[in-house]
Amino acid sequence: MAEPENQNNDPTPDNVAMTPEARKRRRTVYLVPNLLTTTALFAGFYAIIAAINGNFSNAAVGIFVAMVFDGLDGRVARLTHTQSEFGANYDSMSDLIAFGLAPALVAFLWSLESLDQVGWGAAFVYTAAAALRLARFNVQLGSVDKKYFIGLASPAAAAMVAGTIWAFNDMGFEGNDLAWLMVVLVPGLGCLMVSNIRYYSFKDFGLRGSIPFTAVLLVILAFVVVAVDPPIVLLLLFIAYAASGPVMEVWRRMKRRSQGEPEADKD
Repeated sequence: MAEPENQNNDPTPDNVAMTPEARKRRRTVYLVPNLLTTTALFAGFYAIIAAINGNFSNAAVGIFVAMVFDGLDGRVARLTHTQSEFGANYDSMSDLIAFGLAPALVAFLWSLESLDQVGWGAAFVYTAAAALRLARFNVQLGSVDKKYFIGLASPAAAAMVAGTIWAFNDMGFEGNDLAWLMVVLVPGLGCLMVSNIRYYSFKDFGLRGSIPFTAVLLVILAFVVVAVDPPIVLLLLFIAYAASGPVMEVWRRMKRRSQGEPEADKD
């Protein structure tokens, strides 16, 4: 599950001497990756407008579209060597809207509004957690293992919220009927975002290297499976990913305990 957050950035630390060309690259605004980031931002904004108008399935789709373009901007920036400091900061602001504010507002308007203060409190916890998660990600950039995220990535959390709304809305459920499910799910995802649980990032899967022919067939099969019932399949996929972090954390702790190692996390 790739982490789309802040992939337009230049990982060069500020305290390392840079050439004039590198400094210029960090200050430059590049069109293509930032256009993709703008598209992700627009999709998140559209999700909010769609939810205000009562089109909750469209709102959920908008969040998933934002995920796609947010994942593309960083990869395009790296492939074309157009990373910039501006792109990194712009990407963070876009993520906060598309994966922090939009899912919280869509969930509130669909379901949590019926719980009054409890509902908007749950939505705010999610939004604040997304902001904290993004800030921590920026601070830790370059100092943690890129194979893992610390805490659930905000796009994955947003996908859980959007997938739940999309799936149940398509099945004919009213949001008010699921208010108590959402009041647990939404802030619960916020807690996972700011937790120290590690999630596999899939960043070691590059686009430049060659891949086996069977991998291409698996990708095609994945698209076919998703196309059968997009809301249900996508929801199940992200439920599995959200659960993978706590499950692997428990497994690591049990393994360390069986080997007589200290319980404290070595990370």
